[in-house]
Amino acid sequence: MSSSDPTSATFSGSGADPSPIQNISAQYSKVQRQYQQILDRWTPHMLYRWLASAGLLAVFFLRIVLAQGWYIVCYAHAIYLLNLLLAFLQPKFDPSIQDDLMADEIEEGGDTGVTSPLPSQRDDEFRPFVRRLPEWQFWLSSTRATLLAIFCTTSEIFDVPVYWPILVIYFFVLFALTMRRQIQHMIKYKYVPFDIGRKTRYGTK
Repeated sequence: MSSSDPTSATFSGSGADPSPIQNISAQYSKVQRQYQQILDRWTPHMLYRWLASAGLLAVFFLRIVLAQGWYIVCYAHAIYLLNLLLAFLQPKFDPSIQDDLMADEIEEGGDTGVTSPLPSQRDDEFRPFVRRLPEWQFWLSSTRATLLAIFCTTSEIFDVPVYWPILVIYFFVLFALTMRRQIQHMIKYKYVPFDIGRKTRYGTK
């Protein structure tokens, strides 16, 4: 068959050249796979991950102090980190909602032997604390937020003039109130958000 045959020419040119959208999609998938591989390699190294994040946070604070600006960016970043910390300390299943469900079951004459999913001092068996925000997601979100905050300090658009002592006082008041409420929640429902030294059961002396 000659090379001038129209049928062969049609087959050779029909699927050989991908469209620009397909090229972009393939490149995006490649970058996404490489990014996920990097995250997978970082996963088991928890100490080094948090040290790297602490270094980025120190660079960000140093940038704020030396430049004497971007206080609103620093405040927004601190509020976001506080929300992440609270989600890290809170259980995945809210015990107050669990108590309401148990009360409804008792009123309706249902089973009263429902156990709480949280580890407490009355437990005879080990039940690990299930966080609302896992440690890995806590680290990843805080690191991304710090990188974004550092990037915002490169533009004068985000340098909104503000009286920074007010922001500092308001943040510490908010931090104290939220942590007090969280500690009261932990005491009321008798759960511990850390598993350090608790290998067999909770509440052992």
